[in-house]
Amino acid sequence: MFEEEKLHLTEEWDKTFPRSERTEHRKVTFHNRYGITLAADLYTPKTYTGRLAGIAVCGPFGAVKEQASGYYAQTLAERGFLTMAFDPSYTGESGGRVRNVMSADLATEDFQAAVDFLSVQDNVDPERIGILGICGWGGMALNTAALDTRIKATVVSTMYDMTRLTRNGYFDSQDSPKQRYEKKKALNAQRTEDYRSGTYARNGGLPQQAPEDAPQFQKDYVAYYRGHGYHPRAVNPNGGWNTTSDLGLLSMPILQYSEEIQSAVLMIHGEKAHSLYFGKEAFSHLKGNNKEFVLVPGATHTDLYDSDKIPFDKIEAFYRRYLG
Repeated sequence: MFEEEKLHLTEEWDKTFPRSERTEHRKVTFHNRYGITLAADLYTPKTYTGRLAGIAVCGPFGAVKEQASGYYAQTLAERGFLTMAFDPSYTGESGGRVRNVMSADLATEDFQAAVDFLSVQDNVDPERIGILGICGWGGMALNTAALDTRIKATVVSTMYDMTRLTRNGYFDSQDSPKQRYEKKKALNAQRTEDYRSGTYARNGGLPQQAPEDAPQFQKDYVAYYRGHGYHPRAVNPNGGWNTTSDLGLLSMPILQYSEEIQSAVLMIHGEKAHSLYFGKEAFSHLKGNNKEFVLVPGATHTDLYDSDKIPFDKIEAFYRRYLG
C-alpha cells in the first residue's frame, strides 16, 4: 500500500472568497502515480441523498485552490455536486520536494490522480465524474479528457494553451525555429547554472504594480493577483515559476489529440479576453455534437476567475446533462 507524504495543511478558512453556509468543506489529500501527495479542498452540498456526481477543479495557471478554482468548486457544490479544488504538484499545500515547477505531463497526471480519488469515494458515482480547468489548466483539462475515458464531461473556462504560448509567445509573435532555438539555448544554460548553484532560478512572477504601458491583460492579472485575489501561497504573485519549467512546456503540444475526445466538452470564453484565440483554435479541433462553445458578452480573461460574469447556470446545466 502506498504511504502518502505527510502534508501540513491550514485548517482555517484562508480563501479569497466567502465561505458558503450551503456546503460542507474539508481538507483531503491524494497521491498521483509519481508518488507525490496533493492537497485539496473537498466541497459537498449540506444535504443530499445517494451518490453524487464528482468534479475535480484546477487553475488558473500559477494559482492555488484558495483562489478561483475553490470559488468554482464551492459554487458547484452549492448546486448539488461533490467537488474538489486541488493544488498541483510542487505548488501550494501539495507535496513535492522541488517547488514551483511545472510540466504538461505532470499537470495531466495530477488531473488523472484527482479522478482516481473521486472514483473511490463512497458518496461519488464513478460513472459520473467531470473535470473543470481554468486558464492554463483549461488546456491541461482538454489533454486529460483526451486521455482519461473515465471523464464524462469537461468544462474549460477562459483557457490558455500553455504549450503554444511557451513555444510561440503571445499571439504567436515568436513563432519561428530561430526564436525557439534561442529560448531553448537560454533555458538549457539556466539548467547548468541551477545545477552548479544547487538552487532553481525563478522567473520573478507578477510585479507589485503594472507598468503604465503594459497591455491591459497584464494590468488585469496584477489587479487580480495583487488585489482581491492575492494569496500568499500562489505562484504568480510570489516569485513565479522556476525558469526552467518552460522546458516541460516546449516539448509537449497538449492539444495534439484533442480531436479524439469523445466525452462532452463545454468551452467558455470572454468576448473581450486576450486569450480568446486559444479557445477558438482549440474548439475548432473538437468533434461530435456533445461539444459547446459559450462566448460571454463583455467579459475579459480575468472576469471569468471569480466575478458574476461566470455563467454558472450554463455550467450546471451542462454537467446535469452529461453527469446526470
